Amino acid sequence: MKKAVFVVTSFLLGSLFLSCSDDSPTQTEMGSSLVCSSQENCSDVTLQEGFALIRSAGKYAEMGTNSKSAKANERPQMDVKFSYDFQIGKHEVTCGEFNSLMEGKKGDRLDCEKESLPAINVTYYDAVLYANAKSKAAGLDTAYSYSSAEFDKKGHCTLLNGFVFKPEVDAFRLPTEAEWIFAAGLSFNVDKSWNADNSDSKVHEVCSKKDENGLCDFLGNVTEWVNDWLGNFRDTSITNYVGGVDGGNLGERVIKGGSYRTESSLINLYARGDVYTVTGTSAADYLGFRLAYGKIENPVWLDASGAAVASNLSIVASVKNISPLFGTSKSKLAFRNDNTKNLVFVDFRKISPAIVEIKDTINVYHPDISPDGKRVAFCTGLEGSKSDASSIYVRDLNAEGSNLVKLDVKGAAIPRWHVLENGDTVIVYVSDAGNNKDESTFKSASTWQVKFANGKFGKPEKIFDGAYHGGISEDKLLTVTGARVLRARIAAKGATVKSKAKDTLWYNGEQACNASLNKTSKRTLFLDFASETGIKFVGSKYRVHERLFIANSEGKLVSSVGAPSGYTFDHSEWVLNDENVAVVTLANADGAHKQIALVNTKDSSVTVLVEGEEIWHPCFWVSTGISSESSNWDADSVGVYVSAANQTNYLLSHKMPMFWKLKDSVELIGLGNSHMWSGFDPFVMSVSSMNMGVVPCDMHCSHYLFKNYIMNHASNVKYIVVSIDPDLWSNIDERTDINEGKGGALGFEYDENHEFYPEGVDEKFVELVLENAPDESVIKERGWYAANDNSGWTDDNGVAPVDGGDSTWSDCLFNNNFANCLVDFDQKTCMSNHMNVCVADTSLNECLAKHEFGQCLAIFSGDIEKLKDMVRLAKERDIIVIGLIFPISPYYKKTGAYGRHGMRRSHAEKLIDEIKTWAEGKSNFYVFDENKLGNHDYPSSMSNDYDHLNEAGAKQFSKRLDSFIKSLNSSSSSKK
Repeated sequence: MKKAVFVVTSFLLGSLFLSCSDDSPTQTEMGSSLVCSSQENCSDVTLQEGFALIRSAGKYAEMGTNSKSAKANERPQMDVKFSYDFQIGKHEVTCGEFNSLMEGKKGDRLDCEKESLPAINVTYYDAVLYANAKSKAAGLDTAYSYSSAEFDKKGHCTLLNGFVFKPEVDAFRLPTEAEWIFAAGLSFNVDKSWNADNSDSKVHEVCSKKDENGLCDFLGNVTEWVNDWLGNFRDTSITNYVGGVDGGNLGERVIKGGSYRTESSLINLYARGDVYTVTGTSAADYLGFRLAYGKIENPVWLDASGAAVASNLSIVASVKNISPLFGTSKSKLAFRNDNTKNLVFVDFRKISPAIVEIKDTINVYHPDISPDGKRVAFCTGLEGSKSDASSIYVRDLNAEGSNLVKLDVKGAAIPRWHVLENGDTVIVYVSDAGNNKDESTFKSASTWQVKFANGKFGKPEKIFDGAYHGGISEDKLLTVTGARVLRARIAAKGATVKSKAKDTLWYNGEQACNASLNKTSKRTLFLDFASETGIKFVGSKYRVHERLFIANSEGKLVSSVGAPSGYTFDHSEWVLNDENVAVVTLANADGAHKQIALVNTKDSSVTVLVEGEEIWHPCFWVSTGISSESSNWDADSVGVYVSAANQTNYLLSHKMPMFWKLKDSVELIGLGNSHMWSGFDPFVMSVSSMNMGVVPCDMHCSHYLFKNYIMNHASNVKYIVVSIDPDLWSNIDERTDINEGKGGALGFEYDENHEFYPEGVDEKFVELVLENAPDESVIKERGWYAANDNSGWTDDNGVAPVDGGDSTWSDCLFNNNFANCLVDFDQKTCMSNHMNVCVADTSLNECLAKHEFGQCLAIFSGDIEKLKDMVRLAKERDIIVIGLIFPISPYYKKTGAYGRHGMRRSHAEKLIDEIKTWAEGKSNFYVFDENKLGNHDYPSSMSNDYDHLNEAGAKQFSKRLDSFIKSLNSSSSSKK
């Protein structure tokens, strides 16, 4: 790897190592010379108030690490060079600053204990809105644009529809990960940070600790949002890196730095995430942000394959913009990236749709999405050119572009899907898509169709002479084409275009192109070259391709739509399965195809979908939906289990489609939280199994899923295995975890409104659910997350950390008086460390007055009662319930804490003993304890981290569980 001029420091085996050339300045000298924190020392720039100038131009930051113990997305180390300087906030944005600027604006207002504390519990989108507000207040353009914003009940912004980051704009924004690392690494000193070793488990005022350069809190106090999508690194050197092109299927974002809850030994510069997946909707009491200022020239992204992308494609629209046009959210866009020659698609059903580019060596033109939206056909030649070398392919419309097949004929271009009267699906194509102005040349080419079924082409069949590639109407009475002139083939009375028909010339023989026939309305969409016929119809002059024309089934002009100011149209096509909306590319004054947009031909409105450098040949598909005659289900609500707040694959949005697909065959279901999610391998079991583990999920959550879904619909279930985690049983609101998992998605509300379908569901219901599934891999993996890391049960210093640095929060529940909670904790500290009993009370004293010792223990007994009720319900169906206690770090025996989330070991032992004692009197409930209070035999090589198993550990755990279940079958009286 290239030797860095400036190298960021990181922890490696507990020590700090600097990799500098021999003549490089020391870290302190280098840091002080690269930071300008006052205007008098920064005469060459205008310094923003509260910001420091970082002189990064020509310097490098080292991102990631080569440490084998680091996470996969933190490896390998990558050099990032800067061609620019930037400004960064000296400290994290404070609660007071946030509220002062956002006062009166729609969105979040934070509760401030002190205005000088960092703004916390903010989503990525909250931070973006603050940055935009700061830019506007300074009279600047904004670095972020969007079409609309969505907020939760607390005022947090959970989604910005049509969100686009504009790095070329001089404005306030979040720092890139590279910028953050460079600035934070100028003076890496954990001793000058608020962390779990010195914070007293609470956040502190900003800049109460400073580094040598006058910068504050990079390494502690609160973890910070940065601008980047989470992408993978490469062992290379990149200039002006700004992150991944998107956040993958989950829309993951990067967060940086330690917090007041982080052990000092765990603080480094390469870490870029949290315990669980971080998306734009994540928020926590240890997560805040700081701002950067300044534009980024010539930014570079890395795509999922690791390739550098200098001109990123951006999604501008969302379902919110698209659904009103069609009455459904189910829509997809496919197009050609002319810079890369690749096929690109966007699935707009997703809450945060992503640009997916299928990379190979095939040159893609004129993609056409199949009627069911699952495949795409395309050719390797384009309209107006000879097609001798053009071929037609079909592939699945997924990230891999799987099941690629080629039509084995000489010369084939411009494929269009068509459904015949007998139900067969065919692809109509032409032998040549060249210039059709000369009639003899045009007639020498021909139009063909070929059946496509089961992923294979059938035998091609010639339909008629003449290359008609604009489409065939559903009634088989009309077909059109346009490549220099507009031609039509009209069936004679009682015939079809395949048999007796008349070939005719439309539009007075004047130049036209991009003809697209609406199969239903038989109207033809096309572009012209500012011809006399067009000018006469419009009533004024216009530029080439400035008007979008529509002709009826007889070739008569009926309407036209003008392009937006500064643009012209190109590549016009009707939207598949719609009669009034067209999809087009918009070319700027220089002829660059910068945007793809929808055009409503009824009202001439334009909805921009995607922006890029050169994007061509769009095809937009809309689901035909389900008619009321065939189903009573609401196609836009059934199975819509994903929302802006629950996109990650460990939440219910991903597990519910799996449940509905497997409900009739599954015999064993695992319920619980992340211990279950990563620790239970359903493929090891002797019976058909699936993993319904989600995060978060206490016993109230497991009971909800069991009572409402499993009891009603999983008819063959014989076993329920449920995770027992007393250290997480601290929510007084029994719906807290399940509501967080649901995230306000329509599908859950639909289920509840229909009382979870006591009469059952039909095949169409399941079909709709699977159509809305956010990630098919979860279904294929039966819900199991196979963790590949083996970070070990401890960190490098032999420590098993406790989140928040506290393990005694359960004292106030187990001591004889609830008021003992006051001994060690103030109200917010107590509440933040899982002691949520006071969450509904404004005063801790009022809370104490209401809750004596007995009521405090009811927090735990509430979970225990849910477990007991689950066992009672299961007995009605002869279902065996097994309580699982997963292995966690044995090193917690040295801390006095039960596990990562604290509570005293003695308290956890008491609760577990109570459950085991109760199990002895039940015929259908057993406890399978593989933790044994840390006295287990799972080595560090089987751990993903301090309290989760990795793939190897999950397989061992599940094999033992399977043996345990077999022992129950052989001896019904057997007890663990």
